[in-house]
Amino acid sequence: MTKRFDDKRRGTGEKPRGTFRDQGSHRPARSDQPARQERPRSGRPVIYGFHAVIEALKNPRRKALALFVTENALKRLLEELPELPVIPTMAKPDEIDRITGPDAVHQGVALEADGLPATDLHDLEGKGIVVVLDQVTDPHNVGAILRTAAAFAVEAIIVTERNSPDAVGVLAKTASGGLEHVPLIEVVNLAQTLTFLGEKGYWRVGLDSDGPDVLAESLANPPIALVLGAEGKGLRRLTRERCDVLARLDMPGAIKSLNVSNAAAIALATVSHIIKRP
Repeated sequence: MTKRFDDKRRGTGEKPRGTFRDQGSHRPARSDQPARQERPRSGRPVIYGFHAVIEALKNPRRKALALFVTENALKRLLEELPELPVIPTMAKPDEIDRITGPDAVHQGVALEADGLPATDLHDLEGKGIVVVLDQVTDPHNVGAILRTAAAFAVEAIIVTERNSPDAVGVLAKTASGGLEHVPLIEVVNLAQTLTFLGEKGYWRVGLDSDGPDVLAESLANPPIALVLGAEGKGLRRLTRERCDVLARLDMPGAIKSLNVSNAAAIALATVSHIIKRP
């Protein structure tokens, strides 16, 4: 059963602008981070892995610059996409290793491409679900959340400028094409962003394993902002304060906390099952 708490919606302050940091970003690397391994060949962003590359090649908003493939991978690509938007360059697996980095599971294909057009907070339609990530730094987790978000037709994923991974390499591979279907919006101040979402009509649900309410019983009608925190630290204080409700997943077993990407998948399935989309 859904509940609406219109009298509890909060939020005042300036409306922050969001920016999209995708493969086209040229923001200087921070000195406290190790050098990226996704750009060793030319400095241009790289997407690798069969499904991630296929979805990028199918996306008319994505400009492909160079495609490197093994002979077997090219045959598989042409089965899915008979007309490639860029002329492929044949390469051996070790040559693609030098493009993607030696630890990348590239499946014999690597694509250099421009970033997607920027998406802004003000572009949100305010009709469905957005996922807000509070300093989730693991690219595997963010990629997995993107993939699930694409499956549940999430409107956008909002991340913080600092303490979030770039949308290349491991993240794009794990997203398995989800990056092409769900906008990734980067914001400077998450607390102000949640205030803005509240003003725009989003019911802000913070996922917390110790939350006082059960998620399925804490939902309003769309739009909904589902807020998830980093593993270990969870939601920060200001993030928690900007949520309309803090809710937990209803799990009968002994373990009450999950990996953030698994929690996101269950939460999105729960929310999508209960709410009535416009």
